[in-house]
Amino acid sequence: MSFAGTHTALVTPFRNGTFDADAFRNLIEAQIAGGVEGIVPVGTTGESPTVTHEEHTEIIRVAVETAAGRCQVIAGTGSNSTAEAIDLSVEAEKLGATALLLVAPYYNKPSQEGLYRHFKAIAEAVKIPIILYSIPGRCGVEIAVETVARLAQDCSNITCIKEAGGSVERVSALRQAVPESFEIVSGDDSLTLPFLSAGAVGVISVASNYLPKEVADLVHSWRDGRIDEAAAAHRRLYPLFKALFIEPNPVPVKFALAQRGVMTAEVRLPLCEMSAANEKILSDVLAQLTN
Repeated sequence: MSFAGTHTALVTPFRNGTFDADAFRNLIEAQIAGGVEGIVPVGTTGESPTVTHEEHTEIIRVAVETAAGRCQVIAGTGSNSTAEAIDLSVEAEKLGATALLLVAPYYNKPSQEGLYRHFKAIAEAVKIPIILYSIPGRCGVEIAVETVARLAQDCSNITCIKEAGGSVERVSALRQAVPESFEIVSGDDSLTLPFLSAGAVGVISVASNYLPKEVADLVHSWRDGRIDEAAAAHRRLYPLFKALFIEPNPVPVKFALAQRGVMTAEVRLPLCEMSAANEKILSDVLAQLTN
């Protein structure tokens, strides 16, 4: 199974404090219509740290049911507790997820040996493919290149990494260390094009919540050899890529989607609404994209 192309890191819509399943279904339909290859429920963008275990599995269930085989469903099931990550991963597999996205354990800052054992234990508990997720800015620990290579060698269902460390050089280092069949995808919209040039095959995107077709077209252009088109798309979308991180994700992208009227901008504490000044900055970027 390949994870080339665009996979949307879905927001989790809330209304009056509860999961808004109707808005979520409509968001997924918009992604499929936009031509993305897959969706990623309950990752960072889906506010996984503040949904309950019951909500977590319900969000995955609704995603699988709505996608109905029309695109990949990569369920976010990572945790800083190996036992909890195994429980969520096993449940996601039973619910019909295509694959799993497993973030590095956060806060407890395990050693590289601890990271290896954590991911290996999860891989042994399920049969579907696993995408590792290295985002040291949030987790406080990086999945080292050597650890990724070791996991790729020892675990047949660990087949990809979402790389969100902000380094093109690391993509090159990973590409040298892992088998050709092991895939790398960008975890940062603004670095998708540079990462593709260094050997990545796609992106798990925040921006595609708002512009699925445009982000998918950027990746397709590159992969089809239309380099100038991909570069032009990157330049046009770059202000949005940056503005969507003007405050902690997913606060800005939820604001953008609320401006479109497809859901509320609600997030759960400790996240909160954007400042008025940043709302204006993002609104100006959104307006420029439609001109």
